[in-house]
Amino acid sequence: MSAATTRSRTPDRLCAEAVELARAAAEETAAPGVVGEHVSLVADGDRVVTHFFECKEPGYRGWRWAVTVARASRAKVVTLDESVLLPGPDALLAPEWVPWSERLRPGDLGPGDLLPTEADDLRLEPGYSGEDAPPPNSVLAGTSPDLAERVEDEDAELTDRRPADTFPNGRGAIASLAEELGMRRARVLSRYGLHTAADRWDESFGAKTPMAQAAPASCVSCGFLVPITGSLSQAFGICANEFSPADGRVVSLSYGCGGHSEAAVMPKPPQPAPPVLDSVAPDVFSLRDEEPAPEDADLGHA
Repeated sequence: MSAATTRSRTPDRLCAEAVELARAAAEETAAPGVVGEHVSLVADGDRVVTHFFECKEPGYRGWRWAVTVARASRAKVVTLDESVLLPGPDALLAPEWVPWSERLRPGDLGPGDLLPTEADDLRLEPGYSGEDAPPPNSVLAGTSPDLAERVEDEDAELTDRRPADTFPNGRGAIASLAEELGMRRARVLSRYGLHTAADRWDESFGAKTPMAQAAPASCVSCGFLVPITGSLSQAFGICANEFSPADGRVVSLSYGCGGHSEAAVMPKPPQPAPPVLDSVAPDVFSLRDEEPAPEDADLGHA
């Protein structure tokens, strides 16, 4: 039955008059003193009426206590059906629920927290773990199963002869080489994952940041730049300058700051010139001031 038909139905008289019964049921369900005035009533069906009462509970502005009463056919006694707290047209509602994977922000992960990744995460793609087949660039790729088994036996035999720390996983030379190269991972970064990481790092420590715009030179020529390996090594590195705002961070090679190793060389403190001594001829200085002779003085000429 449509909502318009329900609103237009005339409520049952006995059910509509059972306001006190509905109030008592609402007060029994709620805490004392939080059930307010009777707001309205709605006919939900034949001899079924819902009474709405104002809710005075703090934090539930606009909510209403809804108590449904009913009466059996040809009966004169109204009985209680249910009581519940429902939001009204202007009720204060909580925001729409968002899954945790969409609420998560950088920096939210704390000690002890686990962040599972989905099986179809676009940032990852299957990697080489060495469990089933040799890597694609291996000499064993495309060979017969018999040859692969024979090489596995030889690797195991060599493993027994070498120290235990030579091949920690005990799977032979191929598996050990794969582990050394970082290939023994179930999943690795996909091209999409690499691009998103590069965009994120370039936004924080890239050429368009205010610090890089005012820097005297870029990180590509800085002595504090620590190179990285992989496909991102041509665009990024790690800053090792403790006075730089990017210390310990992945920075773009076009980033820069005032802590560049060649930004300014500290000048040496000025050194005074050594004194010059004339040891060839002595300098004669008068020990007392001599008064000049007057102009009309007799100089003893005849």
